[in-house]
Amino acid sequence: MRVAIKHTGTLVDTDGRVIGHDAGATLVRRLLRVFPEAVLVGPGPRRCDGFDMLPLEFLGGAVTTVINMDVLDSVSVWSTLRDTCDEPALMNFVWFSASKHQHQVERAALALSCGLFPTFANSERTATEVREIVRAWTVPAVFESSRMAWVNLGIRLEHVQPRLEPEVPVVRYPAIYMSERKQPRVFLEVVERLAKRTPIRVEARLHESHLISAPAMRLSRRDWAWVGPLTATREDYWHDLARTTAFLATAREESYGLAYVEALVAGAVGVFPDRAWARALVPAGYPFFYRSTEEAEAMLERAVTDTAGCRAAIDAAAGGSFASWLADRHDDDQFERAIAHRVKEWFGG
Repeated sequence: MRVAIKHTGTLVDTDGRVIGHDAGATLVRRLLRVFPEAVLVGPGPRRCDGFDMLPLEFLGGAVTTVINMDVLDSVSVWSTLRDTCDEPALMNFVWFSASKHQHQVERAALALSCGLFPTFANSERTATEVREIVRAWTVPAVFESSRMAWVNLGIRLEHVQPRLEPEVPVVRYPAIYMSERKQPRVFLEVVERLAKRTPIRVEARLHESHLISAPAMRLSRRDWAWVGPLTATREDYWHDLARTTAFLATAREESYGLAYVEALVAGAVGVFPDRAWARALVPAGYPFFYRSTEEAEAMLERAVTDTAGCRAAIDAAAGGSFASWLADRHDDDQFERAIAHRVKEWFGG
């Protein structure tokens, strides 16, 4: 049984490599690493760098397990595979916050998909959210027969680089999009007030589609800020994180929070909204959760003026070493073992 990975947002360059630093591209690369003989579902047959690309219609349903990251269309995928076998092997991978689907058609499609096909989620919070949607939007028989598993995505700890403390503290906008869900205007409000009395350099690396958004343009006009495109390589990305002093998270909802975990592992002090998704990332006594923009500003000021003290407080909350705490709970080896185990358990391959 071979594995096929389906994610319509995946881009492959002329050298046959998956490109992009967003969560989708990162996860596709991870899955290709977990399943070395896997193929990527794409528009046409192609030999790529270490993997093949094949259209969905070319896959033999009897010999292929499809990991579908485009969860809403799983019924359609199953129907296509059904033309080649009686029982297609199809597994959902929910790597996003289910709350982004608010229209009743989307929520019903998500519920039916995750009720009918085994579903693997990127965190306990996402798994719980999806199960509640399946319960609310399907009949009891579908909910009771549904199968769900989860594990934290984690990161590749070997990517972490030695710290390079900047002369002027660097505050990072911890996302590549300035969409409303991320609440960039809250970020801007806080850093603009802080920059009036404390030397900081704010940096934002954004997806090209958001470089000319209104919040990005507003930030770029500040002489203490820099707004630019994503780094060319993962090595450059981790180099940037190694010189980041702190970040201010403002998102209403996250399914996991990969970018925040990467920044924390790199040594940045994270200031978070007091929300369930954020508390799931850090120890119970983590000291930097805010309930208002005033609290966020005060915490961020402390992070850039007493960085060593903040790190000591975070270490204390983690029982001695925050770095070790993160490594124990957010190592992507756990993700790789868990998803490989579930594929074997559910489909025998």
